[in-house]
Amino acid sequence: MTSLPTTTQRKLGLVIDLDTCVGCQACATSCKEWNTQGYSAPLNDDRPRSAEPMGVWLNRVHSYEVKEEGREDSRIVHFPRSCLHCEDAACVTVCPTGASYKRAEDGIVLVDPETCIGCKLCSWACPYGAREYDHTHGVMKKCTLCVDRIYNENLDESDRVPACVKACPTGARHFGDLGDANSAVSQLVAERGGYDLMSDMGYKPTNKYLPPRKRRDTTSFAEAMPKSDGSAMEKLFAWADKLLSKQTAASASQSSDHPERLEG
Repeated sequence: MTSLPTTTQRKLGLVIDLDTCVGCQACATSCKEWNTQGYSAPLNDDRPRSAEPMGVWLNRVHSYEVKEEGREDSRIVHFPRSCLHCEDAACVTVCPTGASYKRAEDGIVLVDPETCIGCKLCSWACPYGAREYDHTHGVMKKCTLCVDRIYNENLDESDRVPACVKACPTGARHFGDLGDANSAVSQLVAERGGYDLMSDMGYKPTNKYLPPRKRRDTTSFAEAMPKSDGSAMEKLFAWADKLLSKQTAASASQSSDHPERLEG
């Protein structure tokens, strides 16, 4: 069986903000695009448009309807899931060939496709469902933190982050050294109460999740708006708004009556 390093020089990982993730799947698709040509290449796609598609995705996004304690209304929380690069990674220790291993220099967990025999022991040992079996090539694949990207000196420094982090439109994904208490990601975890997923199992995942913030009170925006003071300036703005609204409505009506004017 494969042994884990006693310590790692760094603990590179992700911090995912569940409050700002909108479930757009940009992280999943950018991950697929980069890793199809990168360290884990290729990521197969079989029958992608059929009723039973098959393929390897190193990052997946799940959506759940949840209720806050003391509230009747619900909300949707989007939950991205990938390898958490655990300190005590069970997927590594069960590997019979050493194909699954944890790097001492940065804590990243990887799979060597040359020595992987596709026995799936790592996928059974992983409680997070982070391992993907490539049916085409008969090997296991997983998130690599874009190891071939974050160390690529041919890229601009701003691009030396995992593809999922670079693609996230809301800034819900953060990358850095979680072993450094002064790093931006460690400070973010401390400020927002970031937590380990399924911490009671004792695998010590490197990746952290930031919990959704509590929703605002149901006070309407109308109630929060300042009250009218009846000033001359306010009346002027109200008159201008009404005038512009009439002009906009008239223009829309003319366009619908004479659609040929929109041609050319």
